[in-house]
Amino acid sequence: MATIKIARKHTLTHKKARDVAEIIAKDLQKRFELEYEWDDDVVEFERPGVSGTLAVAKDKFLLDVNLGWLLTPLKPAFEKEINAQFDKLVGKA
Repeated sequence: MATIKIARKHTLTHKKARDVAEIIAKDLQKRFELEYEWDDDVVEFERPGVSGTLAVAKDKFLLDVNLGWLLTPLKPAFEKEINAQFDKLVGKA
């Protein structure tokens, strides 16, 4: 099993940071058919072969993704796309 861990700093208000996390969650749901739900300031998402969380902290996003063995070869592509989404929504790292 492969793991993706990304911490991305931001300077957004708490509401705006939650809005960004919601945009990311909806995009994941649409593109990868992931189910997600909020638990306080954490988006929990899952589908067969993929699970994880996206936490909204005061000054950063914390993303943890677990990929099943069938998706492990795609880890670099997933990381690239996730970072591109963060770049688009909160600016370059």
